[in-house]
This record gives sequence, structure tokens and C-alpha cells, in this order.
Amino acid sequence: MTQYAFGHALRIKSQGDLLYRFQNFFINQNATHAGASYDFVPFGFSGVTVNRTGDGLESSLVFPNNDLTRAWSVKSIQEYWIIEVDVLILDEGNVNGSHTLVHSYVGQVTGGQWDNVSLNLQLSSVLDAVGTDIPRRSLTRKLVGNLPLTSNVRLQ
Repeated sequence: MTQYAFGHALRIKSQGDLLYRFQNFFINQNATHAGASYDFVPFGFSGVTVNRTGDGLESSLVFPNNDLTRAWSVKSIQEYWIIEVDVLILDEGNVNGSHTLVHSYVGQVTGGQWDNVSLNLQLSSVLDAVGTDIPRRSLTRKLVGNLPLTSNVRLQ
């Protein structure tokens, strides 16, 4: 009987800069994937369902609720960070082995919540702009310039 071990490699980015690399399989060890080192963090990744029309691309990440995860996760929600997740078939006997990539998911943090035990981040893809919401952005002066203060605006 053949057995497979699945794990995840997670990359967290802010404005194109790579901030964190995490993996959730090799407990208390650093693992190598695609030539880079990933620290162990216990997390779960779920909710990706894709059909042929491309909708249903929302997913979630679940982390333990502690001071370390809350420190960066609140900022990731406020700044809509990009998270890339690789789902891997792992060589469980070899931390630095060649792991087989099953698929990759790229999403933007669009929300989150926590309770006494866990911290949940919701990820949405820009590919699902019709089925759900386009990942939210705030209108700022830097993005759109000065906004009118009244609804009585005329174009000349």
C-alpha cells in the first residue's frame, strides 16, 4: 500500500517583498522547498474549490492564536498582504528532499478573525471578482487624488 504525506509551504509578501516562509509538516525543523528554507509553524490551509468557470477561489489559513501570529496577522489584514501556498507531496523521511508540487494558490488577505484558540485569515483571489467581491481597497488621496466633499458636482 502506498502512503502519501501532504504538507504546505507558505510565502507571505507585502508590496512584493517576501516577509515570511513557513511550512507545516516537519515539526520543529526548517525544511527546504525550491531551494529556500521554511520555518515550521503549525497552520492549516483549506477551502480552495475550483470549478471550470474559475469561481469559488476563496480559502482560509488557520494559525494558533498567540502573540507571535497576532503581531503580523493584524498588519496583513490591514495592508492586504499576498500569500502564496504550495500544496506538496512530501518525502517524509527527508527534510531537504525533493517534494512534489501538487498545486499553488495565490490569494490576498481580505479579512480575518480570532478567538481564544485560533486565528483565521481569509484569502481571496482576484480571479473571482464576479462570484464574490473584488479584494477590497480603500480610497485614499494617493490612489485617486482629491475627492469632492459634496454630491453637487458638475462636469463642464
